[in-house]
Amino acid sequence: MPRDRDLEPRLLRAFLAVAEELHFTRAAARLFLAQQALSRDIRRLERELDATLFLRSTRQVTLTPAGERLLPYARRVLAAQDELAAAFAREDDRPLSVDVAAPVSTGQLVLEEARRRAPGVEFVARFHSGLAGAAEDIAAGRLDVSFGRVAGLAAMVRSGLGHRLVRHERVAVLLPAAHPLARLPEVPLSALAGETLYAGAGNAGTTEWTDYARSLFTGRGIELAAPFPKIEGEAEFARLVRKHGWSVLASEVFTGVPGMTLRLLTDPVPLSPVSLVWRRGLRHPGLRALREAAGDLAAQEGWLVPRPYGWLPEADLALTGTPRAG
Repeated sequence: MPRDRDLEPRLLRAFLAVAEELHFTRAAARLFLAQQALSRDIRRLERELDATLFLRSTRQVTLTPAGERLLPYARRVLAAQDELAAAFAREDDRPLSVDVAAPVSTGQLVLEEARRRAPGVEFVARFHSGLAGAAEDIAAGRLDVSFGRVAGLAAMVRSGLGHRLVRHERVAVLLPAAHPLARLPEVPLSALAGETLYAGAGNAGTTEWTDYARSLFTGRGIELAAPFPKIEGEAEFARLVRKHGWSVLASEVFTGVPGMTLRLLTDPVPLSPVSLVWRRGLRHPGLRALREAAGDLAAQEGWLVPRPYGWLPEADLALTGTPRAG
């Protein structure tokens, strides 16, 4: 590389996206670029460094030794640039929009504590279940903060989000009151073999929860209910659940439904990770209050204390670095 020229951060971001995805189409989508433009940036970077960074074939993309050598430097440079930009960014004083999924939820508890800590901040809550749908709104600037399972989102979506694990909720099953398993204080997972449970299949806004259910049900003889159109509102949800006689995969923090009984699952204890999620680069006193509230509540309530015989999908263990319990 000529000594009198500096590398543009844009070229390093292009390199990092391809290095992490090992796929030009996915990397271009992650950067919201045309694939042709991305390839042009990579070729320019290779010319400036006088090095081949990737080996390309019709089937795969791999890093060359030069690419492997560049990767840690690119990450450090871009991280420093992001920190610099954040340090001099103006903090917002506008209302902060927060999706807490439901009035009875971990997100609502964190929001209430943040409001207590920062009474001068205007938090505007909404109650749209599903982080997959909320993530699209965050990326588009229609929403600032949400809560949910991050591992169920595509890598290119996660790359634009900051997130902090807040709680491992115990997973439960919502049963018709007359169901034989409703008599048990807790329901062993093995007792659900042969059952069909509704877990949001068909709702594009809750795909991370449906993905969780598939991981939990696989190999246990539990069926996922067929896709159904998105259900809007608690009253409509309760009506449809009763009408169809569904059993529902839920969590320990769940709105009560008349005529239904919530029972925690056990043997093993399935855990549902809930993270606080925000748009990268967001600077707002309300976000700071939410992060502080989430951390303090997690410590006070033991939300992240490892549970004996706890179960998490492999994707969540890998993403959060959560140690296996039991």
